[in-house]
Amino acid sequence: MKRRILALLAVFALLGAACGSDDDTTEAEPAATEAPAATEAPAAAVTMTSIDIDHILSADLANCEEAPTGDPIRVGMAMDFSDVVGFVDIPGSKVVPYVAELANCRGGFNGRPVEVRVAEVGEDAALATEDLLDWGAHFLIGPPFADFALPILQTTGGEVPLFVAASTEPTLADASINSYLVTFDDHQMSGAAAKWALGEGITRAIVFTEGAGIPYTGVNPDAFIAAFEAGGGEVVSVQTYVWAGDTDFSSQVNEIAQISQNNEVVFSAALGFQVTALRGQLEGQDLDGLTYIGTDALDATGIQVEANNEGIAHTPHTSITAGDRIDSMLAAFEAVKGEALESRGFMALYVDSMFVGIQGMLDCGCDDTAEIGEAVKQLSGFQGLSGEITYAGTNGIPPKAVPINRIVNGEDVLVATID
Repeated sequence: MKRRILALLAVFALLGAACGSDDDTTEAEPAATEAPAATEAPAAAVTMTSIDIDHILSADLANCEEAPTGDPIRVGMAMDFSDVVGFVDIPGSKVVPYVAELANCRGGFNGRPVEVRVAEVGEDAALATEDLLDWGAHFLIGPPFADFALPILQTTGGEVPLFVAASTEPTLADASINSYLVTFDDHQMSGAAAKWALGEGITRAIVFTEGAGIPYTGVNPDAFIAAFEAGGGEVVSVQTYVWAGDTDFSSQVNEIAQISQNNEVVFSAALGFQVTALRGQLEGQDLDGLTYIGTDALDATGIQVEANNEGIAHTPHTSITAGDRIDSMLAAFEAVKGEALESRGFMALYVDSMFVGIQGMLDCGCDDTAEIGEAVKQLSGFQGLSGEITYAGTNGIPPKAVPINRIVNGEDVLVATID
């Protein structure tokens, strides 16, 4: 009862204050007090589900966004720095950390920074791989040849995705053990070369090989012969040679001179200096009407700057033109790091290897390496720097268009694209 009386008195007091005073003096009314604004809930973070490569490549390292602080995405690179493979793996091992810097400058991926560790395979690829796995690599980027790629796969036990960035060797692709090519394989590449030659109206071919079935130096000629003959062409001569060694082709040239009609296409997987040496010796026999086309080895070994290279065609992994996004990325690297990267046509493959692995992590929302591999197996239509990459429905070899470049008036230009 006492509480009720007190409550009533309080109400009467409030009513009296509201009625105001009867005298003529008007007091200033107190300013109205605004109701406090409702506190807005913080905007939910947007979860990144796909990679905007152009946004990353446009990052300004002198003006970065807030640094990502989440758990790192760890990219392991098991690289071969030997004379045989170093021409691609050395620059590749430099461009990937640089692009990771750009990604981190853009805030990383869902707040997670990218860390890159490079381990040189040397004489023990398994040891280098173990080091990267102990570090916590979520996926690996590996060297292009089987000598080191196979020991890496044995060490991972098929549980960690491996992207053999610069390789076209079909035997290295096996999605069941998480081993993937990032580009077309030997069959696609050399089959495209054969189709291009036939499309140029050339119906006779001279082929140089190290031997049927030999990885790369024999498989590419095998693929060329199969596609050329399937398209109605005739292989009129098959010659053997030592890859990366022979520059004296006198015996082969003498045989060719006996059967050539001076209108054939000459195909091999030889290196740039070998092709130009062969061409000079064939021209010494007045065979100056031949057409020359080779594999990605020509791009890797500088056919663009070889003497007597006019008209020689090749199958680079990427056809780079001044000012395109690959050219711009490489120019930015040179400006920031103070050095120009070699093997320019291969660099997008190393960057795509990193992006494809990260896309797998975004797709599965996981860090488990086996689960990342399962997500990579389902990847379809990923728009990479080197072209569209699809693994769904394949055994780890993406079906990619093959560019045909040719030296025209001293310039290396795209003349065709073969699907």
